[in-house]
Amino acid sequence: MVGGIDRYMQIARCYRDETSKPDRQPEFTQVDLEMSFVTQDGIMDMVEALLQYSLALGDDFPPVVTPFLRMNYADAIRLYGSDKPDTRFDHLLQDVTDVFSQCSFSPFAEAFRSKPRASVQAVKFDSAAVHFSNKDVEELTEVVRKSFPEAKRPFFVLLRVKSDGTFHGNLDQRLGDVTCDRLRNDLGLKPNDLVVLTAGRHDAACLVAGKMRLEVANALRTKLGSDVFGMDGKMNFLWVVDFPLFLPKEDGSPGLESAHHPFTAPHPDSMEVVYTCPEKARSQHYDLVLNGNEIGGGSIRIHESKLQRHILRDVLREKTDSLEHLIEALEFGCPPHGGIALGLDRLVALLCKSPTIREVIAFPKASEGRCLMSKAPAPISEDDRKYYHLSEVPDVDGVKSLNIGAGLERLETKKEEIV
Repeated sequence: MVGGIDRYMQIARCYRDETSKPDRQPEFTQVDLEMSFVTQDGIMDMVEALLQYSLALGDDFPPVVTPFLRMNYADAIRLYGSDKPDTRFDHLLQDVTDVFSQCSFSPFAEAFRSKPRASVQAVKFDSAAVHFSNKDVEELTEVVRKSFPEAKRPFFVLLRVKSDGTFHGNLDQRLGDVTCDRLRNDLGLKPNDLVVLTAGRHDAACLVAGKMRLEVANALRTKLGSDVFGMDGKMNFLWVVDFPLFLPKEDGSPGLESAHHPFTAPHPDSMEVVYTCPEKARSQHYDLVLNGNEIGGGSIRIHESKLQRHILRDVLREKTDSLEHLIEALEFGCPPHGGIALGLDRLVALLCKSPTIREVIAFPKASEGRCLMSKAPAPISEDDRKYYHLSEVPDVDGVKSLNIGAGLERLETKKEEIV
């Protein structure tokens, strides 16, 4: 955009330094769009029209209804416990903090005593307790434990209401009569209901409750049929907007880090807050979600050098030496611009109802990133090294790497001799 290109679209091959998962591959494809003089609404409208037109070409997809639902980040976390909510079924999070404010049971008491902005979140599944054995509960608990590091994991428990209205595991005695009665009344609990409970720092409690919401729903779909919640055949597109511009550093050290990337523009309402209280700033970052899966993400970019330098140097405490060329370019004038990248493989996998994107990628990589057909990455033969002017040199740790410039001196010498 600085160079005068008004807009572009590319189908880009991308790489990520992560292990493979059902919805991720180390090598994947994006539909990348960038435009000048565009707004967040303009990008959303264009993507909605693109998907509506494209999916109408197939006979197996329900009509795409526009405009897509929009939900701000705070509501997504508060109601669904996720920044990529699956809105195909209800069972929303309910805040029951007041119910446990005077509870003496140690996990809840400790949460309120040691965590600022602590909360207790609940998700109720009607008549579901009879479908979960002790083993099922243990398996669900283990999934959540593996998904969240212990240092950041709040207290969580699956409450099963017995046929007489009491809780499994003698939790009535631990919670106390007053707390149990208030919980039953607030949630409208009936015999054989199942309740997810989490207690801790508000965001963490919501995220764990959201994870358990999905795990319980998937378990019920496995046990009772995939359409137990009427989810089959639905295509719920959703925009998540108004993300925070910055978050506390993930490693727990002091300071902030970008929630999206450091070139994301602040929300128009947060332009002053960026300078005075950056942790409260919202961004012009938006994600597109389909049935609980992120299929695209983008943002409006910063186009002013002063603001870009402030965010990098003063907020993120980053050295700007390697980015001075970008900041200097912005000083010469850059149009407001933004874009989005759609994950093509993930979208196709969802449309094909494939359990993994490996099924829709030609030559997918194994878990360690190796291509099963070409065997790459693999050692290079001596003949290939000579042909491509490569040499193998040890680095400081003794690990061998390739020097692309090897042999070029000999090549230059030959050119001089020819001349």
